Amino acid sequence: MTVTAAIDGAAGSATWADALLLSFAQAGYVQAEPAILQPAEPFLDLSGEDIRKSLYLTADASGEELCLRPDLTIPVARDYLASGRAGQPAGFSYLGPVFRYRDGQPSQFLQAGIESFGRQDRAAADAEMLALALEATSAFGLSDVEIRTGDVALFTALIDALELYPVWKRRLIKDFNRKVSLTQDIEQLTLATAPGRNEYEGVLAALAGSDRKAALALVTDLMSIAGTTNVGGRTVAEIADRFLEQSTLKSGALPRDALATIKRFLAIAGDPDDAVAQLRALAEDTKLNLTAAIDQLESRVGFMAARGIDTSLTRFSTAFGRGLDYYTGFEFELHGKGNGIEPLVAGGRYDGLMTQLGSAAPIPAVGFSVWIEALTQLRKPVGNAS
Repeated sequence: MTVTAAIDGAAGSATWADALLLSFAQAGYVQAEPAILQPAEPFLDLSGEDIRKSLYLTADASGEELCLRPDLTIPVARDYLASGRAGQPAGFSYLGPVFRYRDGQPSQFLQAGIESFGRQDRAAADAEMLALALEATSAFGLSDVEIRTGDVALFTALIDALELYPVWKRRLIKDFNRKVSLTQDIEQLTLATAPGRNEYEGVLAALAGSDRKAALALVTDLMSIAGTTNVGGRTVAEIADRFLEQSTLKSGALPRDALATIKRFLAIAGDPDDAVAQLRALAEDTKLNLTAAIDQLESRVGFMAARGIDTSLTRFSTAFGRGLDYYTGFEFELHGKGNGIEPLVAGGRYDGLMTQLGSAAPIPAVGFSVWIEALTQLRKPVGNAS
């Protein structure tokens, strides 16, 4: 049963939201109801300290920082890991309030969605998420939506294949995930660092050519001698990473051929099938091994077509990212045509989240969130979509 059919057939007292959950349940996704009060640390670690200003924070008697849940993905994932099914395939749906400060908008709003854990058939699971997301928008009479997709795994594969310094890899991938202007960033990385000396010049020279382990050991020793464990709120590891980054950037510039390759990669956009062809041409021309990541994209596009999605109307971009560190592969957003930049539905693959939340082994994960408020504003009567 589609979402539209579920809503059309719902009893008079049931809301469209109940019908949405019913449709998700009939697709095999069990309703989850995680606690509203959550540990703040996972949200801060995975979304960055910038999210702090948007959270509603408190603390328990032990001093642990807590927050009203700002979304439902992490709470659902935490409950799954705490259950007896952790590591096994399992799918969950949800509908409930989330709490996040939004300037000029209500801070409490409804969020629905699906999370799928443990499936090894990643390309098929990705395509299923997009198909279910499109059904959700169709339920509101929105059959003509803009589909934007990307794949952070492709960018990660490119950066790995270029064999850059580790600090440059971390910086570029972090900037990609945070939607920083990569073109501007990589231009800066081709330039030598600013001339002149500073009070840490000796430390930077000592770290030249070192790896992260050596940098951490040196900074730990120096801070031990100084009798301190942090400076300005930064931990030893954070200080070591910063020194290592400065040392590496002083030792040389990002190679021009790497710059040209990254720019060419980020310019690929349009029809997914055309994008696959351009990516294979790039890999061939540069002799970089991107085969596995490109194959995964091509397989996903095939599964999308098999689910009835017109892939020629899907916009794929290698530069597309959702601004969250925990995405590891497929990412997508559904937008109303000509209706601003905020998505109606958004999601993607986040295979690294479970280990970041404490799982001993990686667990595949993919899902999406439905922004009820945005869909309700655009809602058209079912059967009268245009």
